[in-house]
Amino acid sequence: MMQQMPRLLVVILNYRTAEMTLRAAEAALADMPTTDAELVIVDNDSGDGSAALLAQAITERGWGVGDRVRLISAPDNGGFGAGNNVAIRAGMSDGAPPDFVHVVNSDAFLDPGCIAGLLAHLQEHPRAGLAGSHVRGEDDLPHTTAFRFPTAAGELEGAARFGPLTRLLSSSVVAPPLPERPAQVDWVAGASVMMRWDMLAEIGLFDEEYFLYYEETDLCLRAARAGWDCWYVPQARCVHVGSVSTGMKEWRRMPRYWFDSRRRYFTKNHGRAFAALAVLARLLGGGLHHLRCLLTGRRPEDAPGFYRDLAAHALTARRSAATTKKPPRCPATEDRS
Repeated sequence: MMQQMPRLLVVILNYRTAEMTLRAAEAALADMPTTDAELVIVDNDSGDGSAALLAQAITERGWGVGDRVRLISAPDNGGFGAGNNVAIRAGMSDGAPPDFVHVVNSDAFLDPGCIAGLLAHLQEHPRAGLAGSHVRGEDDLPHTTAFRFPTAAGELEGAARFGPLTRLLSSSVVAPPLPERPAQVDWVAGASVMMRWDMLAEIGLFDEEYFLYYEETDLCLRAARAGWDCWYVPQARCVHVGSVSTGMKEWRRMPRYWFDSRRRYFTKNHGRAFAALAVLARLLGGGLHHLRCLLTGRRPEDAPGFYRDLAAHALTARRSAATTKKPPRCPATEDRS
């Protein structure tokens, strides 16, 4: 009996990067299976004419034939998770859910065989809920995209940047060296990550209370707590420009939504006391780093005003109803056998 091909939904979220989104879509389409695979581009309320440009390009290039590529305009910009959720909820063109969802950044370009590698790995490992790609920059240098879950000890180590402390807290390093072979990890970055529908149906979609950052960490933690595995698959590769739609490379100060996301992650998943401890650990580590820089004449590696902003954010934080909201559920989960 011939095995049925899995149904794949590839999602690319656009925010004011229409030309680059089209490049990412072109690379994804070249790598997608010819059947039972569709691409959804979501324009995240760009407000700059992106939606019209994308719609025109899809028509002119013939991508929309047979619903191979669809464009959905989000009603507002709710952030990374909310934008991707729009496409995931929409599902396949016939209204049915896919078997797998592949989230690809608008500035990520899949190598040939990336999708096949991730898909094969998830099919070979039934409890694998997520699989992330090897990601490299345009300079061909690898990006760190496989991580451990953040902890207070990890906050201290990461901020201090001190060899002896790193060795002492080696098991808490959030960004350890990248594995050279497929390996289970705590969480993977969202530049190119494939997810199993059955997992999403069980744990829910991206938590939309995160505007940007920590949403994939939160999703992977919920998956782990439900017994699903997360894998890093280095053979599935892509190029990632990075920070194009966010403008992060030009930031002089970390935006408030980064601090909001960080606080939400620790408070939601570990409680307010742990969140406070994580802030103190980060401040202590940062203090050690700045002291060493002062003594050695080195320049601190943190963004200007980072620790002042972190402390001020922690002091002015108020518990909101958002910390008790549940993540969005998948559509039609009751009908999924």
